[in-house]
Amino acid sequence: MSFPNIGAEAWTLALIAALCIGLAKGGFGGLGMIAVLLMAQVLPARESTGAILPMLITADIFAVKAYHQHADRRLVLRLLWPALAGIVCGWLLMPLIPAHVFGRVIGWLTLGLIILVLLQKYGGNMLKFAAEHPGFAWPFGWLAGVTTMLANAAGPVMTIYLLACKLPKMEFVGTAAWFFLTVNLVKVPFSTSLGLINGSSLTLNLILAPLVIGGVFAGRWMIRRVNQQVFEWLMILFSLAGAVRLILK
Repeated sequence: MSFPNIGAEAWTLALIAALCIGLAKGGFGGLGMIAVLLMAQVLPARESTGAILPMLITADIFAVKAYHQHADRRLVLRLLWPALAGIVCGWLLMPLIPAHVFGRVIGWLTLGLIILVLLQKYGGNMLKFAAEHPGFAWPFGWLAGVTTMLANAAGPVMTIYLLACKLPKMEFVGTAAWFFLTVNLVKVPFSTSLGLINGSSLTLNLILAPLVIGGVFAGRWMIRRVNQQVFEWLMILFSLAGAVRLILK
């Protein structure tokens, strides 16, 4: 299957996925997992990762422009090096391991992280050590790097870690925007070497770009009207949905 020679249903899913990517980068990060799911219905899962990547980068650029002043750059740098190592590992693993098998593992790990966050919210500061100890950025950053390379599925991992850090919602979004823009740009040569980015996928990206950009601005407008508690619960629920999707895929 190639673009634009697909049916109306596939185009509808692709359009919704593009909007979800924009909304995710505008502040509602868990919607990125929905975009991954939708694009996997349009293209084979492996090919869909390459088709999504340029759209993610487009949205990341606008998200950074909107939220750059809110980012915790020290935290971004702390996560970046292990994430880069994870990207290399994911690139080496992709030709060897079926993505859906690894996806199930990540899904279960994410469910475990969600439970820890809920325990922290209602059982004291049980994850305070993860936020305060710089060393815990390494396993989270590495896992985010591996999962983003294999399936563009790092959203739940980073959501749980940033929630554990108790960042205010604007700082949360700004930090995530800088982190994902950096790692997604790094992924481009790796995805290209695997044949996941090509002329057909780039044509799709150009067609869907207006919806991606519009979604970023819509998400930015919406997040300023959502209070902190509602925001955190939305992120947890979106992460839960993403984890279940990975397990059941």
